[in-house]
Amino acid sequence: MKTIRFIIPALVVATGILLSSSLSFAKPEYTKKEKKPCTTCHVTAKSKDLNEAGKYYAKNKTLEGYKESK
Repeated sequence: MKTIRFIIPALVVATGILLSSSLSFAKPEYTKKEKKPCTTCHVTAKSKDLNEAGKYYAKNKTLEGYKESK
């Protein structure tokens, strides 16, 4: 009985952690290849949301030829 009292809350917490974590698709190789920081393509360093440069990179697999509009 004491085991169940421990296991159920532990499972609830573990499930909550797994569901609230997000997957990361950016790779450190991209920063090494392009020699630019994460914020070149992402809205913020910890965000998976892409800015215009990131959308260009996703489509073309390079930033060569990308012209930033201001």
